[in-house]
Order: sequence, then structure tokens, then C-alpha cells
Amino acid sequence: MTAATLPRPARRVPRGVLVWPALLALCLWPGTLPWLLRPLSPGTVLTLDPAPWPLTLTHLGLVGLATGVVVGLGVPLAALVTRPGWGALRLLTEALVGLGQTVPTLAVLALAVPALGFGWAPTLFGMVVYGLVPVVSSGVAGLLAVDRGVVDAARGMGMTAGQRLLRVELPLARPVLLAGIRTATVYNVGTATVGAALGAGGLGRPIIDGLSQQNTALVVAGALLAALLALSLDSLLGLIAPPDRGSA
Repeated sequence: MTAATLPRPARRVPRGVLVWPALLALCLWPGTLPWLLRPLSPGTVLTLDPAPWPLTLTHLGLVGLATGVVVGLGVPLAALVTRPGWGALRLLTEALVGLGQTVPTLAVLALAVPALGFGWAPTLFGMVVYGLVPVVSSGVAGLLAVDRGVVDAARGMGMTAGQRLLRVELPLARPVLLAGIRTATVYNVGTATVGAALGAGGLGRPIIDGLSQQNTALVVAGALLAALLALSLDSLLGLIAPPDRGSA
């Protein structure tokens, strides 16, 4: 019996799945943010140009693209370095991936500008550098934690190395791996706001505009939308995670 054939316990939908996207949609509704932030801009009407919806969609596009690249690179890399006999490469990979996160976000983006120019390219580069750490680390930890007895049993059933990885090891490591992907997604939402300084757009733009204009309401508007987007994505990704069998 493989992990995929084990019975799945019933699960409850977390409240965050409903609450955070609903609050985000409410803040994106025309007129809501200016009304909420009136105390921060007395005597003037808060105006976001572009409107919150295009800014959020741009931000979401950046996060989605960067997270897709991170998963596409990080999961195969974690699977490769956890194969028997690849211990030295695993340590080197974890050290190199972790090194990228020790450099401040703004410094990574600034260093990428001479080679990649302004806009999305350096922003995506910085998001991938930061997002790889949790995905690779969680992938390695999850795959190494798989019970060797289960893997040996799969081998005894005649499964090839690829079948053991795809049908036994990755399904069993999925909860830990998904936790890393959720963390990387939240990281990317934050890093994308910094990319607005390089012309990438998104929800960092009102923050940058607010700082340059000394307009607290603009800063809070961008930060509030980015925070709600991060919480919404994290809660929605939590639906993919398998339910806790201990709570069933």
C-alpha cells in the first residue's frame, strides 16, 4: 500500500481561508480604503493611482511567477541531493542556498540591476533567491525523514528509484514540503513590495510613493493590502496540505 492509497481523514476548512480573502476583497472594493484611512489623511481624499485592483494583480503575478520558478528549481534539487551517496552535494547546496538569504533584500535587488536592468527581472531574481531557502530546506528535511523501512518495502515490491521517489517519498514528504512552499510564498509577497523601487509595480508602489510624499495613508494602504494578500495566499495554500491524521 502506498501513501497515496491511505484513507484520508475528514478535515475542517480553516477560518482564514474565508476571512483573509474576504477582507482583501473588501479593501479592494472602490472607496473602502479611502474611508478606512481617513484618520491618516485628514482634509484630503486618499487616491491610489493605479487603482488597488491592478496593483494587486501585478503583485500576484510577480509572486505566482517567482513561486513557480522556486518550486520548479527547489523540489528537483531537494530530490537530487537526498539520493544515497549525494551527502556532500546536499551540504554544499544547503550552504549556497542559505547564503543568498544572508544578504539584505535591497542589496540583492541592487546587485541584480546592472545585469538585469530595472523592472520585473531583478525583482524576480531576488524573489527566487529568497524563496529557494525554505523550499530546498523543507524538501530535504521531508525526504530525509521518510521511513527507510517504507522505502525498502517499495524496493522489495519491484519499484524503480523513480517510482519510489514519485509514489512513496514525495507523497510522504508532502506536508513538510508544502510548509516550505507556503513560507516561500509569504516571503515573495514581502520581497515583491521592495521591487517597486526598481519599477516592478505592485503593492510596493503606494508604499514608495507614500514615503516620497510623506503620506502615511499611502504607506499603510500598500502595507495593508500586501499583508492581506500574504495571509490569503498562505491560507489558500494550506488547503493543499493533507489533514492532520492525529486530529481525525
